[in-house]
Amino acid sequence: MEKQIIIIGAGASGLLACKYALNIGLNPIVFEAEDRIGGVWSHTLESTRLQNTKEIFQFSDFPWPPSITDTYPTHTQVMEYFESYAQHFNLFPCIKFNSKVIGIDYVGVSVEEMESWALWGGTGKPFGTEAKWHVKVQDTKNGSIQVFHTEFVVLCVGQFSGLPNIPEFLPNKGPEVFKGKVMHSEDFSALNNSTAAELIKTKRVTIVGSHKTAADIAAECANANGVKYPCTMIQRNAHWFLPSDKLSGLLLGFLYFNRFSEFLVHKPGETFLLSFVATMLSPLRWGISKLIETYLRWNLPLKKYGMLPKISFLEDMSACQTVMLPDKFYDRVEEGSIIIKNSQILSFCEEGLIIDGENQPIETDVVIFATGFKGDEKLRNIFESPVFQNNIMGSPTSTVSLYRQIIHPRIPRLAIIGYNENFSNLGRSEIKSVWLSQFLDGNLELPSIRDMEKEANMWADHIKQVTGRYFRRACISNSSIWYSDQLCRDMGCNPRRKKGFLVDLFIPYAPTDYAGLTSK
Repeated sequence: MEKQIIIIGAGASGLLACKYALNIGLNPIVFEAEDRIGGVWSHTLESTRLQNTKEIFQFSDFPWPPSITDTYPTHTQVMEYFESYAQHFNLFPCIKFNSKVIGIDYVGVSVEEMESWALWGGTGKPFGTEAKWHVKVQDTKNGSIQVFHTEFVVLCVGQFSGLPNIPEFLPNKGPEVFKGKVMHSEDFSALNNSTAAELIKTKRVTIVGSHKTAADIAAECANANGVKYPCTMIQRNAHWFLPSDKLSGLLLGFLYFNRFSEFLVHKPGETFLLSFVATMLSPLRWGISKLIETYLRWNLPLKKYGMLPKISFLEDMSACQTVMLPDKFYDRVEEGSIIIKNSQILSFCEEGLIIDGENQPIETDVVIFATGFKGDEKLRNIFESPVFQNNIMGSPTSTVSLYRQIIHPRIPRLAIIGYNENFSNLGRSEIKSVWLSQFLDGNLELPSIRDMEKEANMWADHIKQVTGRYFRRACISNSSIWYSDQLCRDMGCNPRRKKGFLVDLFIPYAPTDYAGLTSK
């Protein structure tokens, strides 16, 4: 009899988890709340482009079509790529659209018994117990609720959708006193093209945020309204933005995405020798960061427009905060169709927004919060058990602690794919899905719960150390090859994926380097 698993989410991670589950003969059911695949990409602006080059953002065994010549493909091209992948591997029959999972609960074993386990799930195995996950699914069209039972659940819900992060305001200082329209970037991105265009047309739009989405929306408003109705972008902290050109992709690839670059940074679980090498090479690490900062200062008017970050490029990269600029962004700033303002404090009034250092409010018609999401809370809220909610959240000062960034030691028969952030999210999600499929197929053994927690906490401490106040985003960008090496060793594969010592050391790693892992 086929073993059935439930996968929650049909974004890139959900598609990968489904594909590799099918490969080992499982019967996956994928619940997707929307009416299409794509995850976060189904909620982005039409004008949004990849932040990675297409060589970095691709499935290992399904290349981009030759017709896609752009270095950074568009939103439409990315969505078509996902559609083609799902069609090619016959994933659509597994997906139930308009099916929102509103809660999951593990039934059949007491909390006391789970706390006594020495092995994950009691046996260390993915299947074979009477306890089941009860997955509560709501039909988004008619509101009906149905409960499904399964032995294993894979969460592929990601961080960047579903639960918007809206700043809190003092009484009578929030959106309730504003006479215009206020919305979150997710709601704006969900509008169809004509509705979105009508919303911002000949309007004074103010965007609150300093990251990729804020810049994308500002560029879209500037293109629609020009200098007559300039768009204001209010940021609390500036981040390092890179031009969307081939040179930027090459710089990141050869300076940050190869094996040599990881010799320059400390990694969780490294040997004394590797720690010594990272310490000795720290001046080179600092020098590379300053080199890129100098290049960006020289080529972009960062200081002139208050876009010069206070932290180093290395710190921003390590926290996954560095992003690609929309096309001709600074041209729009130069002409006056985008106005950049910096402020640590923000409040509403009837006419618009009040910020630091300005006597008059910023008069505006529409305010769009591009302030991110509460990904950790969304992850917690899917569990009905308070015990599991506490387990997954950890302490307020730590990130979600997962063994191999996939399995929580104290939550049985459940895996999480696509939560950690990385500059090659698609590639990391794929190797995680391969690892998980090997575990589900009985080819991997887990250590004791105690050892799993030790490894998970070691990575959590590392993430917190290198990402600073952005630790909740669980970024592993500066150790991604080191991380992939661990998964390869678990599966009995050679972690050195390139032929030739120098090639393996200096040429950037890409998803295609991990193609056919389990067949070798």
